[in-house]
Amino acid sequence: MKFSGIIVLFFVLSTTPIFAQGITTHHVTGKIYMLEGRGGNIGVSAGEDGLLIIDNQYANMSTPIKEALAALNMGELKMIVNTHFHGDHTGGNLELGQGVPIVAHDNVRVRLAKTRGKSMDDPAFRESLPVVTFSESASLHFNGEELKLVHFPHGHTDGDTVVYFANSNVVHMGDHFFVEKFPFIDIVNGGDVAQYMINVQNVLDTLPEDVKIIPGHGPLATKKDLEKFLATIKETTDLVRAGMKKGTAKRDLQKAGLPERFASHGTGFVNVKTWIGIVYDSYSK
Repeated sequence: MKFSGIIVLFFVLSTTPIFAQGITTHHVTGKIYMLEGRGGNIGVSAGEDGLLIIDNQYANMSTPIKEALAALNMGELKMIVNTHFHGDHTGGNLELGQGVPIVAHDNVRVRLAKTRGKSMDDPAFRESLPVVTFSESASLHFNGEELKLVHFPHGHTDGDTVVYFANSNVVHMGDHFFVEKFPFIDIVNGGDVAQYMINVQNVLDTLPEDVKIIPGHGPLATKKDLEKFLATIKETTDLVRAGMKKGTAKRDLQKAGLPERFASHGTGFVNVKTWIGIVYDSYSK
């Protein structure tokens, strides 16, 4: 089946976070939760239809994720959405996806199907792949709400989806948002720094001021946090590109680094040296 076409630096939540063996559950609003653990943040819709999750971290997190979902006491897992194909967002597909439909962009299925050491002859592996894919956008109707899945091309990868909870004023950004950190942009698998910035700006243009944002990595956030993130990406990219225009080699730009005010942004998945290299390589394509 295929469809085509169609948040404060850290704010106080309405409930106390729930902890379950490496997973912390945050209540976002209404029926929406965020699970924070090891890997990308998981969005959860929990209600009368059961449970829908957006992403599922690494494979070894499946048991604590199940425990965290069971603690919500809202029935069985009925659907999974993958925002992109990276293992820290899809590693749980193999265990959590048995008998549960997985929805993602076309390219996510393509890339996951090529997983090294796995075979389409294995029924369990086949069930870990998206069974509903789309090229541009799709809508899921679950727990009395429309979830709008929108593909943003060639940003973090070539298969990124941003999920809008239409009635709840919540958006799951996937890895188009690393709170106060430099993002990883997977150039080898279709990512592009310039398009990444365009994508983030396009999302910002759709968001109301009081939106709650589930980032790919980091705490729950606001529109102002996302604006600050984009401003940092733009400023540091401009600095690297200025050096490139002067003919400075990548290794020399990396050795020189960035102004000290950006040091804390290099304490996540991507350090300052790596970020400079990503920008350099992206604009050298």
